[in-house]
Amino acid sequence: MRPNVDTRILALALARMVDALANSFLVVVLPLYIGSQLVSMPSFVGTTLSFGPVGVPLSTELLIGVVLSLFGFLNSLSQPFTGSLSDRTGRRRVFLLTGLALVAVGSAGYLVFTDYGSILVMRALQGIGAAFTIPVTVALVNELSGEDERGGNFGLFNTFRLLGFGTGPLVAGGVVTAGPYSLAGVELSGFDAAFLVAVVGAAVSFVLIVLLIEDPERTDSEAADDISLSVRNPDGSGLDAVFALGVATVVMALSIAMYAPLANVINERLDQGTFLFSVQFGATVLANVVFQYPIGRLSDRYGRRPFLVGGFVLLLPTTLAQGFVQTPGLMILARFLQGVAVAAVFAPSLALAGDLAKAGQSGSTLSILTMGFGLGVAIGALFSGVLVGFGFAVPFVAATALGAVGLLLVYTQVGETVDVDGGGGGGSHAPAGGD
Repeated sequence: MRPNVDTRILALALARMVDALANSFLVVVLPLYIGSQLVSMPSFVGTTLSFGPVGVPLSTELLIGVVLSLFGFLNSLSQPFTGSLSDRTGRRRVFLLTGLALVAVGSAGYLVFTDYGSILVMRALQGIGAAFTIPVTVALVNELSGEDERGGNFGLFNTFRLLGFGTGPLVAGGVVTAGPYSLAGVELSGFDAAFLVAVVGAAVSFVLIVLLIEDPERTDSEAADDISLSVRNPDGSGLDAVFALGVATVVMALSIAMYAPLANVINERLDQGTFLFSVQFGATVLANVVFQYPIGRLSDRYGRRPFLVGGFVLLLPTTLAQGFVQTPGLMILARFLQGVAVAAVFAPSLALAGDLAKAGQSGSTLSILTMGFGLGVAIGALFSGVLVGFGFAVPFVAATALGAVGLLLVYTQVGETVDVDGGGGGGSHAPAGGD
């Protein structure tokens, strides 16, 4: 099966790679920054919030989780609105540029404000910005893809995006550690340098979009005026397949997002520094970079469902292991194998949702999955910050249990939409009932 890649998808993937590299700096740097002595923290840090017999420690880790989850909640919950609006207007490009501008402004704000409240505001601004870009980019990939190459194109797009996202943490750890710097006579801390890189990355991505991306030829949208989700399968019993995929995506994203807020706790537990944590964080993304495209292409030939099921089967033990390993090397291995599991799920699930999307509804339909991913990242960040107070392994055990629910949903509610010879489907939102 010879790859046939649209140059417009390559251009879009390149722009997203640069933006993702800049944003991934913040995923690693913000927990370290907030946990340092440079940020003015609220006076209630260190106290315990009681709910009857249960007490939740108001720790720095919990507040880090709040910052990271705020981005995800605003990002994910806004995506159905921005995806639907972009469908109705057909204005993909202006949504991308608006989102990138908001992300750049938020990154610049970290250079100016050093109190926790302001950091919350800047991260919220970035979350809204991401909501303008994410559903629009995947809608463009879907609209530019034929039915027999959709999995490969989503795999390629995610490979570039994740290459940026995976490279960022490795570089971020080095940038922070090597500071301070002197730039044109101005003294910059390692954190300031990392924030500046994020600003430049968003600006470069903005320029690439301006130069390389045009709105596609307008397709009359069939999107409804409301953005209500179909929960039940309209053609039979069970859940709507895209809704089931969206819920499973929440679980998958939650499992990989728990790691970043626990940076300081993990470093202490494994007796390691910032660089090794960055390697562990990046290992999951590296596996995605290596496996996304080939798995996407294989799903075009052999179907989406086998990879979705297999990915969730692998996700369970690799998530659980992270709560119990005792050495940095084993943590890197567990994170890498978890990344393989995510790669087996992500590109085929986007491709399957694209198979099901009606004409002019790519933004609305695919936003269910991108919303699910963002919501999972948001919940995972908060999830780990709360549960780690009850024991280090607790967040990972709970995430594994939720992963089993995701596996059950995929196995029972998601069927095939493309022929195994790559013929393409466009089937209904039907549950599986087997292969």
